Amino acid sequence: MSDMDDGDSDWSRQVDRAEEPTYSDLLNLESLLSAQQPLTSAHDEMLFIIQHQTTELWMKLVIHELARARKDIQDNNLEPAFKVLSRVARIFDQLNSAWDVLRTMTPSEYTMFREALGTSSGLQSFQYRMIEFMLGNRNIELLKIHEKFPRQLEALNAELDQPSIYDSAVRVLYRSLDGDISKMPAPQLRQQHNLDPEIQTRWKLVYEDTTRHWQLYELAEKLIDLEDYFRRWRFNHVTTVERVIGYKRGTGGTSGVPLLMQRLNVVLFPELWRVRSEL
Repeated sequence: MSDMDDGDSDWSRQVDRAEEPTYSDLLNLESLLSAQQPLTSAHDEMLFIIQHQTTELWMKLVIHELARARKDIQDNNLEPAFKVLSRVARIFDQLNSAWDVLRTMTPSEYTMFREALGTSSGLQSFQYRMIEFMLGNRNIELLKIHEKFPRQLEALNAELDQPSIYDSAVRVLYRSLDGDISKMPAPQLRQQHNLDPEIQTRWKLVYEDTTRHWQLYELAEKLIDLEDYFRRWRFNHVTTVERVIGYKRGTGGTSGVPLLMQRLNVVLFPELWRVRSEL
């Protein structure tokens, strides 16, 4: 049978299976590809929209993966959690590359449609806030941004009522080293996790004897890897904004670059970073 015949046979099989879901059906492409609705005729607005829409899609996957990782950690099922945490780190690596595309837009090109954006701002991203809350950066003052959206507010409050990814990891740390969790500090549910010397002391024990505490050591490094890529994403965000709008105020009324610079100082897993100075 010739190569052409093989091709014809493939097409025939596709026709025979016409009642089954197609590629377009599976991905809901009709809705997805019609979701880009520029407000102006500016050529670069399409880039701006797709950049942020794809970021939101990736963040949806991050939330999905972090929920799984947290459950696995809480169940002391660490090996699957390692894989998921590695995946999340690589998602942020993917998001980092996306900034390179957006940076091809110059300040002159952005000003052609910026006014049409009104007060919309990435600061209003519900999914970004959820990710930060899941990782332990819990600034409850930012809940005000979502007050007009009851479902978002409900979901964020539900997240604040449960331990973060890091709190769950610390629980495993105490259970493994102390035999129980009675000495573990209470999870900081509705506030930013602050450096705790007792937690740092226990991570130090792990790093000083990695052979004995290999799973805890690997858990620590997976978390560090995740925050490393997350920090790079934040830094690239600042650099991109400064390159495109300089020190103008943000569309949402924020200070723009200065605000983003402040957020670079947030440390999600402080004991894991600080313990390195003691080894």
